[in-house]
Amino acid sequence: MESKRSYMPIKVLFGYLALIGLVVVVGWFLYSENVVYNKLEDKIAFEKTKILKVSKLFSNVYKTESLARKTIQTNSEKDFKSYLIETDSLKSRLDTLKQIVTTEYQKVLLDSVAYLLSEKTENIRQLKTIKNKADDEVSVNNAIDEITKMEFKLRKLELQDFTQNPNDLGSYQRNVLQKYVDYLNQNIPDDSTNTLSKQASDSILANSKKLLSDVKQKAEKKKESLNFEENKLLKNEIAISEQLRKVLRIIEREIIINSIKNNSLKEKSLKKVNEIVTVSAIVGLLLTVVFSIIIVSDYSKSQLYKKQLEIANFKTKNLLKSREQLISTVSHDLKTPLSTIVGYSELLSNSDVNTKQSYFIKNIKNSSEYITQLVKDLLDFSQIEAGKITIEKVPFLLPETIDEVAKSIQTVYKQKEIDLIINVDEKLNSKIVGDPFRVKQILSNIIGNAYKFTEQGFIRISAYVADENDSFTITIEDSGIGIEKENQKLVFEEFAQANENIEKKYGGTGLGLAICQKIISILGGKLKLESTFGEGSTFEIKLPLLFDTSISLPDPESKEIITNSEKFTFIVLDDDINLLNLTSTVLKQQGHQVLSFTNATEALETILNTDFDFIITDIQMPEIDGFLFVKKLKSKKGSFYKNQPIIAITGRTDLDFSTYTNAGFSTVINKPYSPKVLLETIQKVLDNTISHDNKIVKREEEVSSKTYCLETLKEFLGNDNESAKEFIRSFIESTIRNLKDLENAVEKKNIAEINAISHRMAPMFRQIQAQEIGEILKKLEQNNLENSNLDPLFTSLKTKIDLLFDGLKKEIL
Repeated sequence: MESKRSYMPIKVLFGYLALIGLVVVVGWFLYSENVVYNKLEDKIAFEKTKILKVSKLFSNVYKTESLARKTIQTNSEKDFKSYLIETDSLKSRLDTLKQIVTTEYQKVLLDSVAYLLSEKTENIRQLKTIKNKADDEVSVNNAIDEITKMEFKLRKLELQDFTQNPNDLGSYQRNVLQKYVDYLNQNIPDDSTNTLSKQASDSILANSKKLLSDVKQKAEKKKESLNFEENKLLKNEIAISEQLRKVLRIIEREIIINSIKNNSLKEKSLKKVNEIVTVSAIVGLLLTVVFSIIIVSDYSKSQLYKKQLEIANFKTKNLLKSREQLISTVSHDLKTPLSTIVGYSELLSNSDVNTKQSYFIKNIKNSSEYITQLVKDLLDFSQIEAGKITIEKVPFLLPETIDEVAKSIQTVYKQKEIDLIINVDEKLNSKIVGDPFRVKQILSNIIGNAYKFTEQGFIRISAYVADENDSFTITIEDSGIGIEKENQKLVFEEFAQANENIEKKYGGTGLGLAICQKIISILGGKLKLESTFGEGSTFEIKLPLLFDTSISLPDPESKEIITNSEKFTFIVLDDDINLLNLTSTVLKQQGHQVLSFTNATEALETILNTDFDFIITDIQMPEIDGFLFVKKLKSKKGSFYKNQPIIAITGRTDLDFSTYTNAGFSTVINKPYSPKVLLETIQKVLDNTISHDNKIVKREEEVSSKTYCLETLKEFLGNDNESAKEFIRSFIESTIRNLKDLENAVEKKNIAEINAISHRMAPMFRQIQAQEIGEILKKLEQNNLENSNLDPLFTSLKTKIDLLFDGLKKEIL
């Protein structure tokens, strides 16, 4: 499957950012339009206020004109005062309107209205004056009529005799009439002294009439002039009113135009807002749809990639498992022929050979050593990759470990002129807690490389404690060939070396430093490299430091165990006849009475009628295993079981010590075991010194290049060679039978039967330390055994058993 990077989170983030950006932009536009809209609303409200004020002005103008007409008609001083009051009110409103208009033109128009009002007021005042003058003619006509009436009556006259309202006359008319009245009064005698004749009175009256007629004629001429002025003023009044209304209409029209314009802008703003909202909704919908499609598509792809990844992961796990099995199988399969090659090479080198044959043998030994190291590295690498590497934490002395590894490697390269310098900090002379085996493994690789790539000069090993006392550092410095800077990372990769010439000249698998780096990482440390090509290299190992603070006590197991001389009766139960015989033989050699059984049911029946002191039983047996045997033993009433010690013998490693003690066992011995371990365990039970630290008594392991070891077997048989030979013959015969049964089970793919037979065969092979065969049988004992692994495992098992039998047959010849 192609490696594809998922951009779905980025796309989702981008989609959210796009939507947020859209919301922000739309919000900004809407806010801007809202500000414009509010301003337009304010302007429209303002224009409405102006229209209202102009409308009131029209109303006031009409009212003013009405009062003006009334004043002109009545020529009343009261009406004129009302007109003036209304005019002042109109001017005040004009001033208020002038303060709220926005254009200079409107202000000029309002100033013209105020001017026209002032002009109109002055015009009405003049008309009123003319009206007063026109009243003189009426007064003269009334005087003539009154004289006519007075012709029949002579008495002293007054102004009231000639006019009803003398005060309303003009000054000129009033003066003329007053002179005339005075003249009459001077010439009209009292009744007692009236000596004028009728002719004289008539003459006086006639002259008075003539005088008044002349006055009348002059008044008429003046009236014509006043009528002309009045008409002129009336026309002017009409023109002023028309002009006033026109100006107000212009103001009103301009205000209305502005209002219409603002309303239009308001509608445009609303339309723009609607357009923005619509467009943003469409864009948002499109973005949502597009990103939804993209995200759904990516999700579908991610699900597909996930499925492909799961398949690839499954295949990878299977490949890793297969690789691990292959490495393990190949490594184990190589060990036997390698041991044979190495052994025969040693034999040949010690025999009489010529120079050419010696050269061939040397090449064979070098190649076999290379393959041996490769097998060892492959096994270590396989364990690390599978996570099966175990790390111990035990006290040890670092200086001793460094000295041991360095000196052992120095002896291999003693032909080289290399000075070994070891400097260890005094603080490290105390025991530290760690894994000495892994430290040796790391040092062996790096110090071995230092010797391999250094022809002459020095190798300096230093160890010191860090300033914080939480770690220690080991440096291995050499004066060898060095490593190019660009290849320094390459040396830590699997199956890789600094360059091609290294492998040709010096050999090596390219796994050593990779294994070291992984082990150091597991230990919680770091590995660094500093190197100069042609001058040498320095490896720095930094590991956590923990000093051993425990109190050193003598190992109770190391004490010499004094064998009890008392003789006991033992019940020994094991489904493997060979191991049963071995255990029984050891106990009989010590003078104990032994009752041996291969069947748990028979042992239980015997216990009902036979007294005993010890029970030694296998755990994994057919029908009734060790746990069920103990359970049945405790449940039987009337037997001779009175809580006597029970020792379990097992090849299982998946159960801890508490599992056995909780089931009723006194202690446990792990297969394979030596007679010494068996006897020491029995003595501990007798002495009541069984350790309850959850440790199972393990076998004594010895490292041997042989495929088997009969030392333990001979110990069981008291080093009796004849008994050993007889036992080997019996073992070969029983193994051949078991192998035949196992072959049939493998053909039938009967996993349960394969598990049972393998378990029955495994203890004896472990007892003679046939480790490779024991490992194969251990795999065949597993319940999760796969059918595909059966045939290769059985073939490998049969081959190894045949080789083992060849060696054992030589032992009994």
